[in-house]
Amino acid sequence: MPRTILMLATFGLEIVEVGGTLAKHVAAGDTVHAMVTLARPESWAGIEAAARVLGVQSVRFLGFTAGEVSLDLPSKITLVSLFRELRPDILIMQEPEHSYQDLDPDRRVAMLLYLEAAAIAGRSWRQEECGGFPPHLIPSVYFMTPLHPNCVVEIGSTFALKQQAMNVLESQMRFTAQLLRTRLDAGALQHIVPNGEVSDDDLELGRALHLEMNKADALSHGLLSHSGATLAEAFRHMNPFRLEVLL
Repeated sequence: MPRTILMLATFGLEIVEVGGTLAKHVAAGDTVHAMVTLARPESWAGIEAAARVLGVQSVRFLGFTAGEVSLDLPSKITLVSLFRELRPDILIMQEPEHSYQDLDPDRRVAMLLYLEAAAIAGRSWRQEECGGFPPHLIPSVYFMTPLHPNCVVEIGSTFALKQQAMNVLESQMRFTAQLLRTRLDAGALQHIVPNGEVSDDDLELGRALHLEMNKADALSHGLLSHSGATLAEAFRHMNPFRLEVLL
């Protein structure tokens, strides 16, 4: 039976970070939506283009302000309304434990907001204010890029598509290149990029860096682990899995 997947991203890059998994769900006939909490309007077109590469059906930009995400009533109403409208079977979001160690703005508060809204969406709470949609309890929540994963998704068949989507995020590619130029010396960069060729063009360098980082991450959870996968994206399911029999 086809399912509905909702990728709840604080920043647009997160959509592509689990892009291999999203693309596999699309190929399997599932419907995939994405919501982005924080993104500058000038980045919207690139994020939408990257999502289209993966087959994501829709991208909603919530328009929250960086540095000002809070657990206030309007924010909860916004998220609850969308959860009830889209009625996802699976919600993918950043892991709370991971977010506590991340110095990007708003991540810690955003995780609390997402989980609070997911809980409230399944209860009879302010139905009229939330678009009139009936309550919806989200059956499964998966945390992306967790510190302690309990499952992986094989993405060998969609890794190239993921990288294609990553390359579309040109502003992110340039940002990564500029950031790592300041943090790493030229010798370190030469060890990361193919053939040791550090391009002077930020877009080209960013794409090369993300390809190597994506490959390293996928291999670390695949071939270099005991997961049985080759290239993989890691997740942690929020609750224990219920099995009828051992797999």
